[in-house]
Amino acid sequence: MKLNELPLPEFFKEYYNKFPNLTPIQEKAVQANLLNNNSQLVCAPTASGKTLIATMAIIKALEKGKAVYLVPLKALANEKFREYQELFNNTNYKVVQSTGDVDSESSYLANYDLLILTTEKLDSLLRHKVSWINEVQTVVIDEIHLLNDPSRGPTLEIIITLLKQLIKPQLIGLSATIGNPEKLAEWLEAELVFDDWRPVELKKGIHLNETEFY
Repeated sequence: MKLNELPLPEFFKEYYNKFPNLTPIQEKAVQANLLNNNSQLVCAPTASGKTLIATMAIIKALEKGKAVYLVPLKALANEKFREYQELFNNTNYKVVQSTGDVDSESSYLANYDLLILTTEKLDSLLRHKVSWINEVQTVVIDEIHLLNDPSRGPTLEIIITLLKQLIKPQLIGLSATIGNPEKLAEWLEAELVFDDWRPVELKKGIHLNETEFY
């Protein structure tokens, strides 16, 4: 499947013209109605193209409202902010990151289209009942396997539950490692999209006396 065949804006296609062909996981996601607001749990190895799946969903969501990219760490928020700033450079879309530890409604966020937030920040915003939350069409949850993390998992679980109850957005969960993806997809009310293709073959072996055994 070709990227330029998708019903997405030209600035997106031009930005990613170095990758004309979709990877296997990207093709599966599109075929599973990613661009028709279908929630998905995307499980695939690192570097297989999961971020582009999230980006396609975000671009489609921005036609109708806002999108949220949820990350567990400030460092990851910084990385994603730079990526999307570059993507939206010559468009009218505005991206912002908010990772502050201060519990506040951060009213300025209402002026942005794509919001890159940490789990704790979105938790704070939901508790302050920000009015613009109803404009959110899609929520991407990066590293969704952290639901099993003793410190971050409970907050993330509450956030997802509240989002499903309050606004019922398209949920896109991304992970390379999930032990029970079928159960998680069922809880998310999302379709499981799985593939084990990776750009570089992973080999297991033993290195002994300058010799490798596979």
